Amino acid sequence: MIGDDELLQIEQVIERLTTRYPTVSPVDIEHIVRTVHKRLAKGRIRDFVPLLVEKAARRELSDRAATEAVS
Repeated sequence: MIGDDELLQIEQVIERLTTRYPTVSPVDIEHIVRTVHKRLAKGRIRDFVPLLVEKAARRELSDRAATEAVS
């Protein structure tokens, strides 16, 4: 079960990534974060989920930025 604290931390992840990647639409960032979070929804140990979500979302955003820079 996902707790309120985890959901608050996910919102903070969205805010941090929106600040870190100003050229990416906030809607896209939110979509990426929520998609990653959904993938981890069935995990039993919830302590590190926000950290794992942020790391995976950062990787995806960095990959996207690198791809756009090449194009």
